[in-house]
Amino acid sequence: MAMRFDGRVAIVTGAGGGLGREHALALAARGAKVVVNDLGVARDGAGSSASPAQQVVAEIEAAGGEAMANGASVTDAAAIEAMAAEVMAKWGRIDILVNNAGVLRDKTFAKMSLEDFRFVVDVHLMGAVNCTKAVWDIMRAQNYGRIVMTTSSSGLYGNFGQSNYGAAKMALVGLMQTLSIEGAKNDVRVNCLAPTAHTRMTEDLGAALPLDLLGPDMVTPGLLYLVSENAPSRCILAAGAGGFERAYVTLTQGEFITGPDAPEQVAARIDAISDRAGEIIPEMGAAQGMVELTKAKAFSGS
Repeated sequence: MAMRFDGRVAIVTGAGGGLGREHALALAARGAKVVVNDLGVARDGAGSSASPAQQVVAEIEAAGGEAMANGASVTDAAAIEAMAAEVMAKWGRIDILVNNAGVLRDKTFAKMSLEDFRFVVDVHLMGAVNCTKAVWDIMRAQNYGRIVMTTSSSGLYGNFGQSNYGAAKMALVGLMQTLSIEGAKNDVRVNCLAPTAHTRMTEDLGAALPLDLLGPDMVTPGLLYLVSENAPSRCILAAGAGGFERAYVTLTQGEFITGPDAPEQVAARIDAISDRAGEIIPEMGAAQGMVELTKAKAFSGS
């Protein structure tokens, strides 16, 4: 059965181009009413223009869909709240939020200013927080919501020259982990998408990537699944070039170590501590403490 979004209302941030545009077009093509949010800034966050969002809305409408443009900055909580209110007044519900807006200010940590670090974290992390906060109670009240955070391999695994971007992107995984727990009773499902695509965010990589294989349209099928009625929750889905993978934050079984030479024992037994046999995917943060207490009780015989 085809995946449809008839009757659903979706907000896609950073939807004036690249991945966001593909997400917005695909959602509209499958029946969703779409809010195309884009401030129209340069890749580093400079300037602004209403035209990118308006152009995507025009594309959707030309194809017979329904959409509205919004130029609020995701860093402006009041403007984002006003956007949500406008959407509710027009369409009466908000079912889907795709937190896609982002900027880059790449430099090595030694050369990066704190201003550039804060700005990138503000857009990616706090921008997603602002947008999610604006729709959270709406989704809880209607007992339905699908939220996607756009994370990155730069956050999950690190990337040279992207300490600010990587920190923000990994923070979104932590946000997703907790919100997926808190939203469960109201069927608000929260996931992360880690894309690999040729957009203006990756254009500097040039010949280092086979750009013909990395169209944003190859990522969007994963996004559609993550915001569908039968979506999972707490999934980190990686996507690019037609490949789809799932990333996990896991915990090894570890070792029990105490005594005055505990630091030396940790060093000596780090391979055993790191052994992935029997590793688990914790349901929540308290699982770490339970694993540790289980080892302590087994050692003491209690």
